[in-house]
Amino acid sequence: MFSKETYISRRAKLMEKINDGIILLLGNSEASANYNGNTYKFRQDSSFLYFFGLDEPDMAAVLDVESGEQILFGNDVDIDDIIWMGPQESVKEKAESVGIQKSFPMAELAGCVAKAVQQGRKVHFLPPYRNHNKILLNELLGIPVGALKENVSVELIKAIVDLRLVKEACELEEIEKACNIGYAMHYTAMKMAKLGMVEQELAGIMAGIAQSQGYMESFPTILSQNGETLHNHKHHQILTEGRMIVIDSGAETNMHYASDFTRTIPSGGKFTQQQKEIYQIVAAANNLAVGLAHPGVAYRDVHLSACRIIAQGLTNLGIMKGDVDEAVASGAHALFMPHGLGHNMGLDVHDMEDLGENYVGYDDTIKRSTQFGLASLRMGKVLQKGNVLTVEPGIYFIPALIDKWKAEGINKDFINFDKLESYRTFGGIRLEDDIVITNEGCKLLGAKRLPISVEDVEKEMANN
Repeated sequence: MFSKETYISRRAKLMEKINDGIILLLGNSEASANYNGNTYKFRQDSSFLYFFGLDEPDMAAVLDVESGEQILFGNDVDIDDIIWMGPQESVKEKAESVGIQKSFPMAELAGCVAKAVQQGRKVHFLPPYRNHNKILLNELLGIPVGALKENVSVELIKAIVDLRLVKEACELEEIEKACNIGYAMHYTAMKMAKLGMVEQELAGIMAGIAQSQGYMESFPTILSQNGETLHNHKHHQILTEGRMIVIDSGAETNMHYASDFTRTIPSGGKFTQQQKEIYQIVAAANNLAVGLAHPGVAYRDVHLSACRIIAQGLTNLGIMKGDVDEAVASGAHALFMPHGLGHNMGLDVHDMEDLGENYVGYDDTIKRSTQFGLASLRMGKVLQKGNVLTVEPGIYFIPALIDKWKAEGINKDFINFDKLESYRTFGGIRLEDDIVITNEGCKLLGAKRLPISVEDVEKEMANN
C-alpha cells in the first residue's frame, strides 16, 4: 500500500467533489472457477483500491459527505480461516491502517444504507461489473439488477475520473515498474522467438516473467501470427518463415498498476520488403504521435494526425488514393486502422473503463464520434500533465472487412481495391508505447524503449 496519508487525502478530495448524500464503495469478492473452493486469482476493484488500498475480498465502505463520517465494513476471520490462511489482521486494524476510525461487520452495511434511504438521502454508487455486487446492490437498494446501470451516480463517476486521470508521483513509480516488467516480457520474447516454436511457448515465457516480477499479466496476452485479428488470444500456430507476430502484452505490479506494450516482429527474424514498407509507416505514425502529445492538445487531434501519416504512407504505396486529408475526413483509412490511437492506463490497463468509456475519454467539449474507426478512439480529451496513456497505431489487412467495403463501394474513391489482392495474407502490424504527459510534452515510460525500428528489431533477433 501507499502511505496512510495518501488514502486519507484521496477520500477527502472525493468527498469535496460530491454535493450531498453517502458514497457507497464496494470491494470485490472471490469468484469460483469450477467449484466453490477453487477460485480465480483475486483482483480487487480498482476504485476501492484507489481510495482504501485494501487488497482483500468482501469489504465495503460508506463515506458520509455531510457529516464526514467514514466507515469500513468487513468480517473478521474465524479459526477455520486461520487454519487455512494463517493469522489475519482484524477489520479494525485494517481500517486504522488507512486512516478510518470506524469499522463494522458486513452484516451492518444493510442497516447503514437503509437508514440513508429512509432519510431520503442520495446513495452514490458506481456501475457494478461483478454479479456478486449487482446482487448486493439489489439487496441494499431494492433496485432491480437490470436497472442498476441507469441509477448509478454520474456525479460520483465524474468525481472519480477527475481524480484518477491525473497520476500522483507514487502512482507513476508503480507504472514505471510495470513498464520495466513489460519491457522484460517483450524483449525476452523478441530474443527467444525462432522458427518452429509454437506461439504458446512465447506466451508462456512472457506470463512467467509477469508473475515472477509482479502480480500477473495486466490483460490476457495477444500473441499471434494472425495479427489482422485485433484481439487474438489463440496461441496454437507454429512460427513460420515469412509471417509476423503481433505481441500485445503488459504487466501488473503487486500494487496493481499496469503497463501495455505492442511490438510486431518477423517470425524468422527478417522482414520481407512488403512487410518493411508497411511497418515503417506504422513506426512513423507512432513516433509522430509521441512527439505531438502535449498538455493542452486534444488526443483526438493526435489520433487524426497519426491517421494522416498512415493514409499518406498507404497512398505512396498505391493502396490508397486521392487527397489524404479528404480520405481521413471520410474515414477511409479506418479500413486499415479500425481502432483508436490509445487509451488511458493506470490501476486498470484500460483505466476506469468500468465507469464508462465516454466519462473517461470524453467530456462536454469533445464528444465521441460515430464514424467507423474514430468511434473506437477511447481517449479524445485535451491532455493534461499527469495523464498516462498508450500510443498504438496499426495497419491491418482484414479480408472480411476489405470484401465488405469493396462489395458495398465504401470509400471507393480513396481505396485501390485491386492493389489489396496482394495483401490478403499480410496480417497486421501494431506498435504501442506507454507515455505520461509532462509540462513540456510527454515521456516514454519504462527505463528503456523496446526496439521499434526495422533495423533494431532485426538486430535483436539476429542471434536468437
